[in-house]
Amino acid sequence: MVTLIHLRSTVFLIGLALILISLLGLSLSVGSVSIPIDQVLIILGGGDPERQTWTQIILQFRLPRAITAITAGAALSVSGLQMQTLFANPLAGPFILGINAGASLGVALMVLGIEATGVAALSESLGIASDVGIATAACGGALVTLLLVLGVAQRVRSTLTLLLLGLMLGYVTNALVTILLQFSLTEQIQAYLSWTFGSFSAVTQHQLRLLVPLAGLGLAVAYGSGKVMNLLLLGEAQARSLGLAIQPARFCLISSSALLAGLVTAFCGPIAFVGVAVPHLSRYVFKTVDHFVLLPGTTLLGASIALLADLIAQLPGRESVLPLNAVMSLIGAPIVIMVILRRRP
Repeated sequence: MVTLIHLRSTVFLIGLALILISLLGLSLSVGSVSIPIDQVLIILGGGDPERQTWTQIILQFRLPRAITAITAGAALSVSGLQMQTLFANPLAGPFILGINAGASLGVALMVLGIEATGVAALSESLGIASDVGIATAACGGALVTLLLVLGVAQRVRSTLTLLLLGLMLGYVTNALVTILLQFSLTEQIQAYLSWTFGSFSAVTQHQLRLLVPLAGLGLAVAYGSGKVMNLLLLGEAQARSLGLAIQPARFCLISSSALLAGLVTAFCGPIAFVGVAVPHLSRYVFKTVDHFVLLPGTTLLGASIALLADLIAQLPGRESVLPLNAVMSLIGAPIVIMVILRRRP
């Protein structure tokens, strides 16, 4: 019986990997300029396609965007899985500890505070208002929030207390953002709102050299915590009786989850829904709560859904792109509703 379950999980994982590869090919081929898939393969292999402009389109625009989508979808989904396991809460997500709000506050302080500080011209000349500046500000805000959360996690014994403190931290930072919005110019508000829509297309090849390795580090820590997460499913008291050190385990999970969520928020904006929805979908697909299966399954599902959402967002064409967060919610919400309804007796 166990062998059959493992075989079923392996088949599903292989199937998800093939779906992800197919979506990647579609993402590189489809767009305002359609490129035949055989030409895409030639370009990726370092060959010369029929049109040289296709090489630039693939390597400078579509491939970085696709890699960003895969990385962000996997990172947020695994982060959400960790938080749902740690807090034993099906509504928990990667931003439950206020990491998203901290990153948003960092961006708001930069974008909305430039005019107030009287350094608009200097900021523009230095590129502070560019995508790199926004990513830097978001990283700073997420890092400060992460350090606060980790400091609290070392002092607080109750997971529920930590959850409540994280929520309160999120409320405080969101309140500060709202106050900044109230006293900002229309152009500044528009810049901030554009960032909150989320996007995979703003990440450059240079930024990917930072995003991908750090996300890989966070995912590696998460994969190494599979046994810990399985023990936490039994409850903290039972896990402690089985020899699990709760405080170090909590610190490890929070660090990994916050790193993954903070990175994605910094480079892509606050991507909604995928971190909450994909872990539930993964449990439904694989019919298990074993994290040694759920972790790779959630990774592949999250990456695939993020790529699909990005493809749909690009459908209107070059002049108009749909807000990524709106597309993500429209895809994910019906899936979660279906899963919930099918679980009912």
